Amino acid sequence: MTTETDELLMAQVAQGNLDVLKILFDRHHVHIFNFLYKMCGDKMLSEDLTQDVFYKVIKYRSSYKNGKFVSWIFTIARNSLKTHFTRNKEMHSDLENVQYYLTENRNESQEDYSQLQRALGMLETSDREVLIMHRFHEIKYNEMAEILNSTPGAVKTKVSRALKKLKTIYLESI
Repeated sequence: MTTETDELLMAQVAQGNLDVLKILFDRHHVHIFNFLYKMCGDKMLSEDLTQDVFYKVIKYRSSYKNGKFVSWIFTIARNSLKTHFTRNKEMHSDLENVQYYLTENRNESQEDYSQLQRALGMLETSDREVLIMHRFHEIKYNEMAEILNSTPGAVKTKVSRALKKLKTIYLESI
């Protein structure tokens, strides 16, 4: 596998070298899928939206302006999810009310994880989104600020507040 940065690879894709997109796909499709799955709780929808994200990377490759690739692709993923729920209001409840439940496992560590997932699902969408990006995908505050069209300080505050809400919900559920 190549050691070139995501930004250099995406610059090549933007110039028309679509073969390089395979490397970016291999590096990021699992992260995008996991983000979408943790946001909506629907595996098939997450798979479809992950494909849609990479389709949009190809379609809008000329709009890539040499910024941080992770910020750019997570912005696409986030917007794809919002667009899906906006277009399919009849099929789904409002995105703000989407909650998901993972199957119960008998293993105690799995049970703890399920409780955490349920608590995460009870958060408002915006709180769940920042926690998933920061804690599960380790996206830095600067990159999150780009994705959310905010400032790093405001994002840091939002993450902190969301963690407090999660802690409260989690502790009430055990």
